[in-house]
Amino acid sequence: MSTSKAVQKILGNYESDNPGVKANLHHILMQGKLGGTGKLIILPVDQGFEHGPARSFAVNPPAYDPHYHYQIAIDAGLSAYAAPLGMLEAGADTFAGQIPTILKLNSSNSWASGANQAVTASVDDALRLGCSAIGFTIYPGSDDVFEMMEEIKELRAEAASVGIATVIWSYPRGGHLPKSGELALDVGAYAAHMAALLGAHIIKVKLPSNHIEQEEAKKAYEGTDWSKQSDRVRHVVQSSFAGRRIVVFSGGAAKGADAVYQDARDIRDGGGNGSIIGRNTFQRPRDEALTMLAKLVNIYKGKE
Repeated sequence: MSTSKAVQKILGNYESDNPGVKANLHHILMQGKLGGTGKLIILPVDQGFEHGPARSFAVNPPAYDPHYHYQIAIDAGLSAYAAPLGMLEAGADTFAGQIPTILKLNSSNSWASGANQAVTASVDDALRLGCSAIGFTIYPGSDDVFEMMEEIKELRAEAASVGIATVIWSYPRGGHLPKSGELALDVGAYAAHMAALLGAHIIKVKLPSNHIEQEEAKKAYEGTDWSKQSDRVRHVVQSSFAGRRIVVFSGGAAKGADAVYQDARDIRDGGGNGSIIGRNTFQRPRDEALTMLAKLVNIYKGKE
């Protein structure tokens, strides 16, 4: 498949990266029903680690099976599938080469009191499994964030040395940041910028609210109406090196279909690169999930 102009433009923004990293980014950007558009939909299934199996999968029991997630990502024509080590290993042979995979290298659980994650897989694992990228979460605001930054610095360099791209989940929480500020616009834009500064090829953040949390930042945001979500998306993209980095937005907690679709329209209209959407798809019955993902593809294509 020849490279589209949209993908050529995106890859041109990664000026220091070697051919291996660019080939893997190309694989993700040219995959599936959105291939060549510059837009992405990624299926992440790390919720079993974060929330537990019953909370994640009991509502749709077929989702306990790792093969279910590989298959739905393939059948829906998605851009990539992201999961922790065990989930990817459980289907690595059956689905080898059928969809780009992203190995989540760190994970937490719902009992931990602090905002940190354990490193649970390696770049060697990603290479062995044929992954296109590694994924890693940081918690800007956490007392442990500097340790996490140092970890991803080393892992990102190791991954790049063998031609593997890096996705950074940048989720503000912990430390002196109150719960009310975790989704604030200024905080979310700052989190995206940190991920870009750490060398992320793809940045994953949450959709921000119109709240401004940092007292020191309020003056910079005065005089602009931030009520439209698409404008808030545009600001996060602007904060990610003026759109020189791929930015995808989390689907967040389970919500109604109409809200999922409106989020996608706002991401598209704000210049975001797409959605990384898990619970809002795999917690629905397979047919409903495929219908939802097909509609999301059409939204990102500008057809709805």
